Amino acid sequence: MHSKTCKETLVVRTSRVFLNDLNNHYTLFGGKLMSMIDDIASISAARHARSEAVTASTDSVDFLGPIRQNDSVCLQSFVTWTGTTSMEVFVKVIAEDLMTGERRVAATAFITFVTLPREGKKVIVPTIVPESEEEKYLHETAKSRAQARHARRIRSQELASKISAYKPWD
Repeated sequence: MHSKTCKETLVVRTSRVFLNDLNNHYTLFGGKLMSMIDDIASISAARHARSEAVTASTDSVDFLGPIRQNDSVCLQSFVTWTGTTSMEVFVKVIAEDLMTGERRVAATAFITFVTLPREGKKVIVPTIVPESEEEKYLHETAKSRAQARHARRIRSQELASKISAYKPWD
């Protein structure tokens, strides 16, 4: 089994924040940012697996500060951990005030992707090799996040078995 570095899965996207991207508080819509996060993370996952991969769970999205109209928003994503057919992708969101140059981490996210079978066979993902201090830290702490994901998935399945799928208008 071969491996890849986190850097080989790195994707960077910078966008300007426009008026139609803002909510009634004049900050970037959270849902718009979440869409951008899922999009960029999916590219890191596909780049790593070189296979079709789908979002299995959005493990966390933490909004740490507002992103305003005079900001640019830079998203950086890379694979931090792998299972057999799954990958954890970290996304860092950096807002930059375009007038002052001040940069700040505005959000972070962890998203899990799973590969889709190809010709009826599982697609095994390469292992990941962290190099920078940031990558090493995220890789070392991934096991506890994977355990929390597993426990949360079990609770979600239990919840789904207790709630109905009926149409309320019936």
